[in-house]
Amino acid sequence: MRIGVYPGSFDPVTNGHLDVIERAANLFDEVIVSVSRNTVKNPLFTVRQREQMLREVLHPYYNVLVDSFEGLTVNFAKQKGAQAIIRGLRAISDFENEFMMALTNKKLVPTVDTIFLMTRAEYSFISSSAVKEVAMFGGCVKGLVPPLVEEKLIGKYKVQPKI
Repeated sequence: MRIGVYPGSFDPVTNGHLDVIERAANLFDEVIVSVSRNTVKNPLFTVRQREQMLREVLHPYYNVLVDSFEGLTVNFAKQKGAQAIIRGLRAISDFENEFMMALTNKKLVPTVDTIFLMTRAEYSFISSSAVKEVAMFGGCVKGLVPPLVEEKLIGKYKVQPKI
């Protein structure tokens, strides 16, 4: 069985993330979308809230599971029996950091590869940070995130979007 792990903060999940997940689901028998518990970041949503949002928006995909982890991604991938870590790339600027992480992970656990998937051009500018900033100031995030996430953002910031 081919297993891929797609790690991230998913704070919140965007349509760019969903694009990568959809394509990964076609490449792997099982994709584990893993919410990382990063103690350095100050997330808007809790790990449980992010897991719940992911489960709701990913329910159509029979071979996609949602989990969370703390620590090194490559160790989590090895623990889950994954052959690959899936990483999404939006632009060339993402590549340098991702490349260094992939090489480090390969050194730590040689049996786990990193697979890079370019997001579709229409999602290449979307980041969770930008989405949160737009929502915080009442901007419209429709088309950037799934409708469920849009509702959750409006609820968090208690600001109705200005169209």
